[in-house]
Amino acid sequence: MRVEDVRKVCVLGAGAMGAGIAQVCSQAGYAVAMRDIEQRFVDAGFKRIRDPLLKRVERGKMTAEEVEKILGGIQGTTDLAAAVRDADLVIEAVPEKMDLKKEVWREVDRHAAPDAMFATNTSSLSITEMASATNRADRFVGMHFFNPAPVMKLVEVIRGNETSRETVEFAKALCTKLGKEPVEVNESPGFVVNRLLVPMMNEAFNLLMEGVASAEDIDKAMKLGTNMPMGPFELADFTGLDIGLDTMETLHRETGDPKFRPSPLLRQYVRAGRLGRKTGHGVYDYGAP
Repeated sequence: MRVEDVRKVCVLGAGAMGAGIAQVCSQAGYAVAMRDIEQRFVDAGFKRIRDPLLKRVERGKMTAEEVEKILGGIQGTTDLAAAVRDADLVIEAVPEKMDLKKEVWREVDRHAAPDAMFATNTSSLSITEMASATNRADRFVGMHFFNPAPVMKLVEVIRGNETSRETVEFAKALCTKLGKEPVEVNESPGFVVNRLLVPMMNEAFNLLMEGVASAEDIDKAMKLGTNMPMGPFELADFTGLDIGLDTMETLHRETGDPKFRPSPLLRQYVRAGRLGRKTGHGVYDYGAP
């Protein structure tokens, strides 16, 4: 399949990543089905799209008509079979749990069109293992978008063991169509960005646990000393401490390298429900989520 042949994209998951990917696809002119398991999650996904766009209208960056066109291009649903049945491309963005992802892909494979392309938005999990749950491993690819998807330019295009060269080129061309910049990566735990970023974030929690410096000063040091737009704790709170912990555990399990062993302080925060901005409390307090 060529990118020029794609008419409809199905996005599975209406969380922060799924909603963002759905918005990006709609802005590129595709008809989009955004599916989640309950209507309240679908409604929350539309809110995640609508609220930032309306702020752009208030600032004169967009028109109300442009916002309505983006939202109008997205159909929300809880019916997976209907969502994927006539989709040319299915992008999965469900939580980072391998068993869950494979269960979803088994069901998608049963209902999707025979020539539909499959892509998973994962930050660290094996493309090859997910693809094995389908009957089209050659047309299964990783597309790791970054949060927030409408803003961040990078997409890691990850090739699994059975992913064909044609599928990789399709994914890269799609990224360009979506206004993104792809980097091609062969499957490896954490790919490129998280393989480098996770140890730094993990060590920040160790520094805080050891009392080397305050969270504010650690963030300040990294922003001013390395020109990072966000400090490691600001970034961890933004992306979700639970997601960071899942990624670290995957990297530690897959590589056995002790540098990926999650900090005890990070585990404590997650166990306490301090997951970051989405819960109103992570390393920092944000008030109501």
